[in-house]
Amino acid sequence: MDKPKKKTVYLDNCCFNRPYDSQLQEKVHLETEAKLYVQDLIKQNSLDLIWSFMLDFENSANPLAEQKESILEWKYTAKTTVQALDEVRISANKIQLETNLKSKDALHIACAIHAKADFLLTTDTRMLKSKINGILIVNPVEFVFILSEEAL
Repeated sequence: MDKPKKKTVYLDNCCFNRPYDSQLQEKVHLETEAKLYVQDLIKQNSLDLIWSFMLDFENSANPLAEQKESILEWKYTAKTTVQALDEVRISANKIQLETNLKSKDALHIACAIHAKADFLLTTDTRMLKSKINGILIVNPVEFVFILSEEAL
């Protein structure tokens, strides 16, 4: 029997930063725990991570050096890094026109699609409400549920 294909995930900047947000709200705490579980799966080589120029760009603007360095370490774990290609920018422009998302969010989605990610993980409510052909956009908690259902 063939082994199932390893899933590829793209985490946007909101998702990478979730553990650094105040954990007083239960929703934030659950998303943090789920995101940390996803990171563990990446470290165990059970999932493949995709990185992008947009993650580099947004993370470079983080004024907190320790957080910035911690997030940047994931770049070196990624199996693929999406570069700033015209094709990605054109795709992002189309996504932005169709969804009215911010340009940064549309670029994250375009990067995930370009790299053929199975899932884009985010905690951004507007992105989560967007239905885009070519990518499943879910929050980390929902993703953990999807993985657990597939394991049954």
